[in-house]
Amino acid sequence: MEKGRYRRGAHTVTDFKYHIVWKTKYSYSVLKGELALRVRDMIREICAEKEIEIVKGNVRPNHIHVLVSAPTHLSPAKIAQYLKGKSSYRLQREFPQLRKRYWGRHLWARGYFGASVGAVTEEQIKQYIENQSDPPESFKVWDEPQELQDDKRDLQSDSSE
Repeated sequence: MEKGRYRRGAHTVTDFKYHIVWKTKYSYSVLKGELALRVRDMIREICAEKEIEIVKGNVRPNHIHVLVSAPTHLSPAKIAQYLKGKSSYRLQREFPQLRKRYWGRHLWARGYFGASVGAVTEEQIKQYIENQSDPPESFKVWDEPQELQDDKRDLQSDSSE
């Protein structure tokens, strides 16, 4: 295992990464120049406060992409809430001209895009789980109908012949 890749807790080893994207309200292209540099620094500060590691990030004129590695106690929704809420509040406090354009004190659009990112694919995990050796007393989390189990057994015996 790569030493620096995983987060370690008292009883856990994790690698939770999330891709989060959010847009400016009305898709206004306001994230330029000094404002873009400041929002980048703010996102770094907010992440440091919450022990969120930024893997990659990109500030575009009307939206922001971040790929973050997060501690186990923070959900993707909570991460988006922190990043959007704190950055909006701080930016509007530092840049009064934003308050004219965003008079409702909402710099960001209401939603966000989020996706989890992993080192292995969903298919690889399914195969890994499926290929575990099953002692007779074990059970699977899902219950397959008996006829489906019989069909699988028949297919396996046909392929071994």
